[in-house]
Amino acid sequence: MIESVVLIGAGNLATQLGKHLKRNGVEVLQVYSRTMESATALANQIGAEATNNLKDISVDADLYIFSVKDDALTSVLSDFPLKDKPIVHTAGSLPMSVFEGYVKEYGVFYPLQTFSKQRDVDFDNIPICVEASSHMLKADLKELARRLSKDVRDVNSEQRQSLHLAAVFVCNFVNHFYAIGHDIMQQNDLDFDMLRPLIQETANKVMSANPKDVQTGPAVRYDECVINKHINFLNESPDLQELYSFVSKQIFESHKK
Repeated sequence: MIESVVLIGAGNLATQLGKHLKRNGVEVLQVYSRTMESATALANQIGAEATNNLKDISVDADLYIFSVKDDALTSVLSDFPLKDKPIVHTAGSLPMSVFEGYVKEYGVFYPLQTFSKQRDVDFDNIPICVEASSHMLKADLKELARRLSKDVRDVNSEQRQSLHLAAVFVCNFVNHFYAIGHDIMQQNDLDFDMLRPLIQETANKVMSANPKDVQTGPAVRYDECVINKHINFLNESPDLQELYSFVSKQIFESHKK
């Protein structure tokens, strides 16, 4: 059973995970970050020790959770002093095998959600995807995950990469479209709040239906009159014209099939 952890990283995910681990009875002994400022900011919130030196990592934790940028993981691993302790990462796009050769026991603890430091999330329904190098560690990770969420799943590295890709489309790309919409509204003296009910209803639809079945708008029927008007409206933004045209054709071709 995992009763204590050390967080390697102090970013968005580590911040929310640390808070919710503490709320659910798991002691966070220590927070490591490259900068003492970041380590201290999180450590103070969850009653942990802060450090920016891997040589000072506590040896007493049951689990070490790496929540750092993908391209920084290998360099941190190279300097990680504890080779006999179980460690996990929280990345959607990295295979579990990234730990091979560094430690004996390892895994993945991946909460599927978008995180911000200042915005608390409800972990209760967040899918937590678990993978491990041993049956015992997997059982421990699942038990830990169940303290946080009702939705705990076995997801291997290949599946998780597909999951992360899908998540980029439905979260990051969609949010970028929100930002484009916000700019268009602002440039034309309109309040973005006018779009929020539309955003909410669109999101509500896909909670109970196949997104393809509830697609609306001029692109589904390829209404060239409306589409061309929109493209012409974007005449000062060739990149957006190209994006609008490409996405419209993608929608039409998808529904034509």
